[in-house]
Amino acid sequence: MKIIAVMTENFSLYYDIVKILKKEKLPFLSLSFEDKIPPNVGVIITNKSEKDKVKFHSVVLVEEDIPRAVDESQKLLSGKDMFSNLIIGIDPGKRPGIAVLGDGDVIQGFQTDSPEGATEIVKQILELYQAQEIKIRIGHGAPTYRNRIINAIFPLKIPIEIVNETNTTHKVDWDDIRAAVDIALTSGYLIKSPYQVEPRNGELKNIQRISRLESDGAVTISMKLAKEVALGNITLEEAIKLQKLQLNSI
Repeated sequence: MKIIAVMTENFSLYYDIVKILKKEKLPFLSLSFEDKIPPNVGVIITNKSEKDKVKFHSVVLVEEDIPRAVDESQKLLSGKDMFSNLIIGIDPGKRPGIAVLGDGDVIQGFQTDSPEGATEIVKQILELYQAQEIKIRIGHGAPTYRNRIINAIFPLKIPIEIVNETNTTHKVDWDDIRAAVDIALTSGYLIKSPYQVEPRNGELKNIQRISRLESDGAVTISMKLAKEVALGNITLEEAIKLQKLQLNSI
């Protein structure tokens, strides 16, 4: 398996590149310009000012848009410009895991900070890869988060399937990205319209419980604010501040 190597003497840039690679759980090597390049390296990330020092056939230059450079590196590692079939698997949750499969091979994995953040990742994937057929598969669990994701990506007009995760082979210790791979590999049923987002009482009560913990017991946000958090209209931190303001105004 070919991997990414990072080659730069710019410590700040190196730190930022490695941070993204670790976040996306990508294997990589750190090399100096004097090091012999191992045979398992498929692409090297460096910057424009140091490119002449890199003696390698596959180089990606990065200055500011590091995530884009990492994406481009993964594309080069895949060795393909056009796929017959591209599947984007999404494991729904507060921080969704996303996996990209090209003709059955895993070519990329992501984890987003919010359900709506999945939309930007999907857009990046569609810009980066070309395929004769593209589909999105999302797990059926976490209905509120799942439906928020569906509603956010539905305007992209890519076929979306909901996968019954109980029929997949998830392992207890699998992370969200690996779960997304499993979802991508499982057929589901095609949805035809956006879904209504209606958080359950249990979800709202859990958000209230978390607000109590996050505020060190100072406040418990109202059910109304908890619903706004569940819908993604405000963050939990914003809800706690609003609840404190309401208490102070009494």
